[in-house]
Amino acid sequence: MHLLAAVAQLLVAAAFVSIPLVRHRFGPAAKAAAEAELRRQDVRPEVLAENGLRFDAGGHETAAPVAVAAVMTATAALHLAAVGLATPLTWVFSSLVILMNLAIVHSNRTAVASVEKAFRRKGDPEPARVEVAPFLRAAEDAFPGWVRLQTYVRHTLVFLGSAVALTAASLAG
Repeated sequence: MHLLAAVAQLLVAAAFVSIPLVRHRFGPAAKAAAEAELRRQDVRPEVLAENGLRFDAGGHETAAPVAVAAVMTATAALHLAAVGLATPLTWVFSSLVILMNLAIVHSNRTAVASVEKAFRRKGDPEPARVEVAPFLRAAEDAFPGWVRLQTYVRHTLVFLGSAVALTAASLAG
């Protein structure tokens, strides 16, 4: 069971590492598309940076998924070594990963409303007049079509892998 838990956690780690890899490769094109859409709307492209909107792999877009992957890899190593601490750590970290992934899914599904609200909260009339849905769609369309499928696979893998790790850890326990 320790081996099954470790394999599941390594798959979750790989799923999280895929996030910055895709953003690193295709983020600049998404940024360019978003900036072009802002220009079409007669909004300065600098609004992106001024409001902390990024499509690349910089900042927390890399740090957070890499940290999750590192923790999952370390916990998997503990399972492979059959260290007793592996089971309680799996319960903590895999549960947190499920909650984080739920937050990511929610954030993705409410992105338009969240960005609109953030722009209005600024009190600056320029970002407040951005048509957010076409702006975000332009950025999303700059990613290859397979990225949408990869996102669904990644979420499924994270949820399923975490559930398998929790179950296997419990049985190994």
